[in-house]
Amino acid sequence: MAVDQKKIAYHIRGILEALGEDPDREGLLETPDRVARMYAEVFEGISYSNHEIAQMFGKTFEESFANGKSSAVTVRDISVYSYCEHHMALMYDMHVNVSYLPKGRVIGLSKIARICDMAAKRLQLQERLGQDIADIMKEATGSEDVGVVITASHSCMTARGIRNLPAKTTTATFCGEYENDSFLQSLVMDSTKGECL
Repeated sequence: MAVDQKKIAYHIRGILEALGEDPDREGLLETPDRVARMYAEVFEGISYSNHEIAQMFGKTFEESFANGKSSAVTVRDISVYSYCEHHMALMYDMHVNVSYLPKGRVIGLSKIARICDMAAKRLQLQERLGQDIADIMKEATGSEDVGVVITASHSCMTARGIRNLPAKTTTATFCGEYENDSFLQSLVMDSTKGECL
């Protein structure tokens, strides 16, 4: 389902009026259309299910491993942003670490970053984003062994309410072998501090 930019622009105009602004003044005249275009971009992921994202970015390559054992593949510090579904507030300075154990096939490294980016382009909870990325990775790679750690600042905490600027939130999602293997967990977490590298 595509984002309805015309409807968004209509409602943004109404919000400007409700704020006491004049949407017809020069500085705001094109704001409803600009916001509509921005929303179409930043919420692109809403148009796709996890399955569809896995299909889009799930190209894998056969790989033979020495002694038949695979090594974990870890990509750290994937930079994304998202919007909290409670306040539609920006989740920023967000970094994702993703690790998986290949099962005879590997996925292109850029595809891991693309999966994280598209899953984040939704109204999200950070906890659910980690699970979404893990679920997409499991389907795309054919491996149940996935770890995802996300750290982020939330503007619903830093720009309003408590206004605690240094506060960061870290979430961890471990599936398969990552659930109980401290070494695999350490690949996506700083094992000495328990937080994202």
